[in-house]
Amino acid sequence: MPAEEVTVQLGRRSYPVRIGPGLIDGAGAAIAPMTQRKRVAILTDESVAGLHLDRLCRSLDGAGITHAELALPAGEKTKGWPEFSRAVEWLIDEKIERRDLVIALGGGVIGDLAGFAAAVLRRGVRFIQIPTTLLAQVDSSVGGKTGINSASGKNLIGAFHQPTLVLADIDVLKTLPKRDFLSGYGEVMKYGLLGDAKFFGWLEKNGPDLAAGDTALRQYAVAHSVQMKADIVARDETEEGDRALLNLGHTFGHALEAATGYSERLLHGEGVAVGCALAFELSARLGLCSQEEPSRVAAHLAAMGLPSRLRDIPAELPDDESLIRLMGQDKKVRDGKLRFILARGIGKAFVAEDVDMGAVRQVLAESRAA
Repeated sequence: MPAEEVTVQLGRRSYPVRIGPGLIDGAGAAIAPMTQRKRVAILTDESVAGLHLDRLCRSLDGAGITHAELALPAGEKTKGWPEFSRAVEWLIDEKIERRDLVIALGGGVIGDLAGFAAAVLRRGVRFIQIPTTLLAQVDSSVGGKTGINSASGKNLIGAFHQPTLVLADIDVLKTLPKRDFLSGYGEVMKYGLLGDAKFFGWLEKNGPDLAAGDTALRQYAVAHSVQMKADIVARDETEEGDRALLNLGHTFGHALEAATGYSERLLHGEGVAVGCALAFELSARLGLCSQEEPSRVAAHLAAMGLPSRLRDIPAELPDDESLIRLMGQDKKVRDGKLRFILARGIGKAFVAEDVDMGAVRQVLAESRAA
C-alpha cells in the first residue's frame, strides 16, 4: 500500500506529513537530504525504544547518519520540568547544533517534550516527528504545538515550533495496546464532530473494523484527520481563530485529566471522548442542536468501547465546582472568561463565550449521576 503525503502549508516553513506502512524502515533515506553534517539526536521513551528504536537506528546507519539516543520514562508524568530539563541538558551535552536535527520517536508526550526542547535549545533547532501512537499521528505531531504540563494544568508551558518532517508509520499502530489505540480514536472522531459530518458517518460504519486492525482503513482515517488539521493550521497557525476548534472536548477533557493526576486512570483520548460527549450535551441543553446529536455521539463512543460520561471514569472525581476551577486554567480562557467549543450539530463546531455556567453544572451533574 503506497504512502500518502499531506503538506502543511506555511510558506517557507511548510513541511510534509507522510502516512503509510514501513516509514520507519525508510526514515534514513527520507532524513538524509535534510541533514548538513549527518547527525541527529533521538528522544524517545523506554517503552517505544524497546519496540521501534532499533529499526530507526538501522535505517539511519544505512543512510550514513550518526545518532545519539535518550529514552525517558514512559507516561504523561514525563511531560514536566524534571524530564524536560534532563532532555535539554542531554542535548547540550551531545553538542547538538542548530544545523542538526532532533528526532521525536514516540507518542504525544515525547513529541510535545522533544519539540519544546528543540524550540528552546540554542533558540531553535529543527526537529522531526515520528509519532508511534494513533493519537500522535492524527493530532499532536502535526501543527507545531509543543510543550509540557504544569501542576496547574496541561500544556501551559510551551511554544509553537513546527517540525521539518512528520513520518506516520501505520505499521507501528499494530503494537499499541487496545486501550491506547482507542484513546487515539477519540481524537480521530473529534475531526468528524468538529467539521466533517460525512467523515463521522464513515467512522460510524468503519470504526469497529478500523479498531480491529484493517490497515487500509487506518491509513485513510489518519490521512483524512491530518489533512483536516493541516488545513486548519494553515489558516490559523497560532490559534487566534479557527484552530481553537481543534480543542473540541478538551476544555472538559483537560480538567478531567488534571483531576485524575495525569495518570493511567484516564488517558488523554479518553478525556477527549468524554469531553466531546459533554460538549454536545451542553450544546443540546443550550438549544444549539437537537438531543439526537449528543445521543448519536454517545452511541458511537459506546460502540467503540470508549467512555462518554463522568461515571464511566474509574476514579473518584472532585466535585463539579472543583472541575470548573480546573477548566479555568484552560488555554482558551480570554480576559478571564472561559470559552467552550460547542456545536450546532455534528460537523458544525464553533467557539462560544459567555456560556451559562448553570447549564455546565447541570451537564456535569447528569453525567456523574448513576
